[in-house]
Amino acid sequence: MTFSGQHLTMNQTAANKSNMYQDALAIFHLDRDCQIIGLNKNAELLTGCSLSDLFDKSIEEILDFEEDTASLNKLFKQTDWGESPTRQSLLLHAKQDGVRVEVLATVIPLWGKDRGLSGALVTLDTNNQSYYHQMLLDSIPEGVLTVNRSLEITSFNRTAEHITGWSQEEVLGKSCQEVFPPELCENKCLVKSSIEEEKSYVALTVFMAHKDGHFFPLSLTSSPLYDLNGQVSGGVQTFHDCSDRLNNDLIMASIADGVFTIDHNRIITSFNRAAEGITGWQQDEVVGKPCHEIFHSSACGDACLLQRAIDRNSVYIDRSIFIKGKEGNSIPVTISSAPLLDDFGNIIGGIETFHDNTSSIRENLILDSIADGVFTVDRNWNITSFNRAAEEITGWAREDAMGMSCSDIFHSSICGKNCAIAESLYKGTPVANRSITIRNSQGDKVPISISAAPLTDHEGNIIGGVETFRDLTTITTLRQQLSQKYTFDAIISKAAGMQRLFNILPDIARSPSTVLILGESGTGKELIARALYNVSERKDKPFVIVNCAALPETLLESELFGYKAGAFTDARKDKIGRFAVAEGGTLFLDEIGDLPGSVQVKLLRVLQEKVYEPLGSNTPVKADVRIITATNRNLQALVREGLFRDDLFYRLNVVKISLPPLRERKEDIPLLIDHFIKKYSAQQGKDIVGISSGAMAILMRYDYPGNIRELENIVEYSFILCEGGYIQPQHLPEPFAAGFEETTSLNTSNSGPQTLEDVEKQAIVLSLERNRWKKMATCRELAISKDTLRRKIERYEIVNPLGGSPDHDE
Repeated sequence: MTFSGQHLTMNQTAANKSNMYQDALAIFHLDRDCQIIGLNKNAELLTGCSLSDLFDKSIEEILDFEEDTASLNKLFKQTDWGESPTRQSLLLHAKQDGVRVEVLATVIPLWGKDRGLSGALVTLDTNNQSYYHQMLLDSIPEGVLTVNRSLEITSFNRTAEHITGWSQEEVLGKSCQEVFPPELCENKCLVKSSIEEEKSYVALTVFMAHKDGHFFPLSLTSSPLYDLNGQVSGGVQTFHDCSDRLNNDLIMASIADGVFTIDHNRIITSFNRAAEGITGWQQDEVVGKPCHEIFHSSACGDACLLQRAIDRNSVYIDRSIFIKGKEGNSIPVTISSAPLLDDFGNIIGGIETFHDNTSSIRENLILDSIADGVFTVDRNWNITSFNRAAEEITGWAREDAMGMSCSDIFHSSICGKNCAIAESLYKGTPVANRSITIRNSQGDKVPISISAAPLTDHEGNIIGGVETFRDLTTITTLRQQLSQKYTFDAIISKAAGMQRLFNILPDIARSPSTVLILGESGTGKELIARALYNVSERKDKPFVIVNCAALPETLLESELFGYKAGAFTDARKDKIGRFAVAEGGTLFLDEIGDLPGSVQVKLLRVLQEKVYEPLGSNTPVKADVRIITATNRNLQALVREGLFRDDLFYRLNVVKISLPPLRERKEDIPLLIDHFIKKYSAQQGKDIVGISSGAMAILMRYDYPGNIRELENIVEYSFILCEGGYIQPQHLPEPFAAGFEETTSLNTSNSGPQTLEDVEKQAIVLSLERNRWKKMATCRELAISKDTLRRKIERYEIVNPLGGSPDHDE
């Protein structure tokens, strides 16, 4: 602002005088046309001119402001005089004696008696202390108010207006109790306490009522306000909306995991409620202390995971460590660490969350202490837990097995349609003690016994399955050793009579005596003959079998003894008989009771003289052959009837072996079935590992008129229908499968494995059918609640085929 020429330059004297009035305002009175019609003494001192010199001149003629700053005339133009003009202020820049100064110009409209605008007062303030004071207050991001000793508000900044909803004009001169809630003022007014006690109160959280009525949390700080003489003239209060911080505190306090933060020096800066509960330390006990003095963890020091997260600006998730509680107890926790960043992305510390693993560790320790393997799967058949015994039995490490499909780990003999877990869901009952084979990580077969059950949550919803399994390798080895006790060559039996026979068979085999084997058809007479041959001294020589009932009488003699050329029509050359073929070895004559009389005589001569004559020859041929015979007929009865020579009978009956029928040795049925299953599994390449208890019970009740041969045929027939796993009752031939209701079969029309949802639906439907669609009976059988059953019926859209709802209780 310069004053030169007709603009009346301010001389040094005027400048000195103006310094005397530096705390006063220069006031110009203007009419509606912005012409000067009056001014005060400070205006004369400021301009160096009297009223007579300035009368009827415009304000712009007197004062010259810089072009880069809005002029005072422009401020006039900004005022719409046609409406309700109000006080307006503008900070202008001018030059005074070459020095750039700031001038606070304020336009105050004046009203006439007719309520019309008569003019305006313009004040110029070169000191601007009040302006700077308010500008300073308005620049503070927190709400600020000051009060005098009577608690009347003397200043109120822009942030305070924004936070409370009250404007400066509405609160200046009012008691602060009219702005702040009575709960705060009546209990203990902080600013009043600060004035009276000359003491500051820092960061007290209270709830404030906004002007519109809604409540929000405020963080208040109150301090006494001193004058230039050091006397308390009032109070000053700063405040800010702490909704976010309070919400963050509430969130932190509600988090189930422990959370704490540290600064760059590893000093704890926050500690939530869960952290207190886990460690036993209180927040006020740990804040400000180094974290290693509180936790004493296995990761403190150079291995500090939180410090590593800060140094590397990285996040570490789910690391298992041990920390010390306040009482010195070790606590297993899973921690996650990350750097703590400010709004500008600068690392200001670190944050760590930790979860108390005591319960899960205890559960894992219990599981790992169980000798049986235990694993669980989710609804997609993926493994979700795998205990230590499961690792040892299968050879798979837990970390490798987790997340894998159970069929990819076990490769068991019942994977797929015959899955034990699926069967337990289908039946609605656990599957227990089923013997199967799996392949370990090396590909070797391992015999195990399994039990399976559905895995449900607290509402009865199926979330997967659980299976326990026991290694039967040792038991299988012992069983094989025991089975050797029940075996002689290819003969299997644990019956007492057969065991006595096993004891004497080696002695019989070593002797050259003729053996007569008696027994019903299918009892294994040929097996006994082969066993005698296999352990005899003639085992390296031929073993020749002749079924005497299968050959006609006219051919039987020539088959046994051979013939010479010309002995009968078409005998063009010599042919050796079975005795010649068996020379030095053993000849087994099966069905000896059907031997014709003419042949009986020749056989008797062989037994007596050890020679025979081929047909058409008079030259005896020496026979070095051991003869074993067998029949299912009563030879003594045939002798009495004259159908069998008595002298031949006595020659054959040197060593007699009588085989009991299978109905008299039913304890051998499981052994024989197991033997035949292994035999046909090898022959047909099917992974059938056994027979179900239901099918075994059916076979144990049968008398087997066809004896062992009939039992073998039953097993062979079952292999045709059974695709794998266990032979079920429905796989047996008639009449065993007659009338059997196929309600427990797991085979469906789909070629692939069923989902858990399919199995669950089938289990519910079958249970409803078994219980005649009675809901409560079905709930008891499935061990689920009534609401769960109703929800699943609706989910799977199960409809009673007999009509009516499946949801009734009749």
